[in-house]
Amino acid sequence: MKFAAIDRFKEKLKRDEPVYGLWVNLESASITEMAVSSGLDWVVVDAEHGHLGWHHILEHLRATARSDTIALVRVAELNIGLIKRALDIGADGVVIPWIETAEQLAEAVSFSRYPPEGKRGIGGDRATRWGQGTSDYVAQANDRILVVPVIESVRAADNIEELVNVPGVEVFFFGPADFSSSAGYAGQWEGPGVAEQILAANDVIRESGKSSGVVATSEENLADRRIQGFRMIGLGSDSGLLLNGMKRMLDAAGHEAR
Repeated sequence: MKFAAIDRFKEKLKRDEPVYGLWVNLESASITEMAVSSGLDWVVVDAEHGHLGWHHILEHLRATARSDTIALVRVAELNIGLIKRALDIGADGVVIPWIETAEQLAEAVSFSRYPPEGKRGIGGDRATRWGQGTSDYVAQANDRILVVPVIESVRAADNIEELVNVPGVEVFFFGPADFSSSAGYAGQWEGPGVAEQILAANDVIRESGKSSGVVATSEENLADRRIQGFRMIGLGSDSGLLLNGMKRMLDAAGHEAR
């Protein structure tokens, strides 16, 4: 865990400054190395969807070692074993999908904290420098670990007033695609009324003194998201940016993309 980088990330958000990052879906750790060399504030390695295994996740985390880029892992579900493992191999925090209630969020925080505040067990893996830095790590981890819930359902938005009052959470992330699906518009990024619901929930988060994030869908959308008050902004996913870049070049060449 990179305590100094996490502190800088949190300080930027407290100053209401944007922090930019990349959503990682592909195997190559070179992608995360590029994110680090580009000066991005964060990466999220996606272990919920797609095909990344623990070895791939570990290599992405290693690519951020001793850098100012924090590395979060989106686990597959609210599960103490998955959260514990992601943190033990060196993640600076976890992204938890489909959080809908304050009880679920409090449990997620508990799974990421050592006793007596939580239920995380002490391991001797990368996070503790193979057991050589256990005391130092354990003394600081509870105050530094980032737990980022994903608001991706109408029910979660309905409960946002309760969610923002859960201790130990500073950033919320929105998933517009799944949010639209939960509203009955599967396959639409923001179905009718969804954009307004997301912005209303975002207003509650900001009024509580906390921050929110979302992945931008274009350069124009990124600018809009900043104006709307989102501060943890994804430039896109690695696969999406690659595909969009190829499509633009094919369009420029007059070649119709499939």
